[in-house]
Amino acid sequence: MKEKKEPPAPVDADLFRQALDGVIPLAPSNRTTTRLSPPPPSPLAHPVHKPEPAQIQDTLSDHGASDTPLTEFLRDGMSRMTLRKLRRGQFPLQDRLDLHGLTSDEARKLLLEFLRDATQHGLRHVCVIHGKGWQAGGGEGILKIRVRHWLTQCAEVLAFCEAPPNAGGGGAVLVLLKSGI
Repeated sequence: MKEKKEPPAPVDADLFRQALDGVIPLAPSNRTTTRLSPPPPSPLAHPVHKPEPAQIQDTLSDHGASDTPLTEFLRDGMSRMTLRKLRRGQFPLQDRLDLHGLTSDEARKLLLEFLRDATQHGLRHVCVIHGKGWQAGGGEGILKIRVRHWLTQCAEVLAFCEAPPNAGGGGAVLVLLKSGI
């Protein structure tokens, strides 16, 4: 609990006045004080309607996902050397997405938005954190299995591999994306 501050003792006030004896106050300046927040916008006669972002089509399927999650994926036509470089962390990480605590539907929607935004901004190397999600009986987590399955279905994804232990280990994947437009 905070203690209430006591007013300064009369002796302290006298000492302060003595210390300021002979001090000349500064002349008032012609500066205005700065506001901490910008002024509110003026109301417009006609409100401006921002266009809605284009809806992302959910084309990902949960069908065909095995009970064992993929540890790596390489799109046809890509060099195995690319996957090796990805595993060794030779690509600079540009962004990450954390899906902890989301339902499967929420995670799928967020993953699609993230991948679309990343490719539109020209990002090539991202990390998707899905968590390990250990289940009773030693089974793998649902998000871990599904996220990796969904990534194989995304045309933007060229390759992915399990993150190294210092970057999430089995609870994350490093993803290499196609270059944007």
